[in-house]
Amino acid sequence: MSKLAAQDKFLDLSDYGRPLAKLFANQLKNTPITPIHVTLLFGVSGAIAIFFILQGHYILAGFFIVLKSIIDAADGELARIKKTPSYTGRYLDSVFDIVLNFLFLMTVCYVSQTTIWLAFLAFFCIQLQGTLYNYYYVILRNKSEGGDKTSKIFENKSPKALPGESQKSVDILFQIYTIVYGIFDKIIHAMDKEAYKVKTFPNWFMTFVSIYGLGFQLLIIALMLPLGFIDCIVPFFIFYTLFIFVLIGIRKNWLKA
Repeated sequence: MSKLAAQDKFLDLSDYGRPLAKLFANQLKNTPITPIHVTLLFGVSGAIAIFFILQGHYILAGFFIVLKSIIDAADGELARIKKTPSYTGRYLDSVFDIVLNFLFLMTVCYVSQTTIWLAFLAFFCIQLQGTLYNYYYVILRNKSEGGDKTSKIFENKSPKALPGESQKSVDILFQIYTIVYGIFDKIIHAMDKEAYKVKTFPNWFMTFVSIYGLGFQLLIIALMLPLGFIDCIVPFFIFYTLFIFVLIGIRKNWLKA
């Protein structure tokens, strides 16, 4: 099952690792390895990247950050190939992402000249950016004929477990998900309450929005590290947040419901 119908597919700047992710997932389709195992693997890749940042090996750190993005896409691909979608995997993936984002920025703060409060602000900003991307993308997926509807526009209650997964696990992970993402979801929804009423988003708009996708955010970090801009990473993501108002302004003024 594709995430989007053919007419709704767009150039996703944050999804550059998809071709390699598909290749990787296809190599695993006849193995006992599950999408959850792959999710754990991208967590390991993120942890290795953090280790290399601490050691000052920024090229290697950048490599493992990009590798993390590729593996991050592979768990969903494997779930589609094996036809084993799960809410457990969907929420675990998201929880791992936010934990790694926090650790990446705290590690950058530790080895650079950045204050801890600015690092916390940058973490808030980077999550707000990603939430806007996810908000519009999930709306598009739910509107797209035959699209992937595992992710919901409004996560108000724990979903019914899919075949092969435990309802208890889904409920626990849903609670964790709502705790760590709830404030960001509420802020973005408050900023653009009517977005879900739009029939669809044009491809050019979604490509523009994808600069806030996690993969693209991590690519920026992966490039800034070896280029010697580690001190600029935190302030960059704070100022990068200003584009949120541009994107929401475009949506409200030119892409009305």
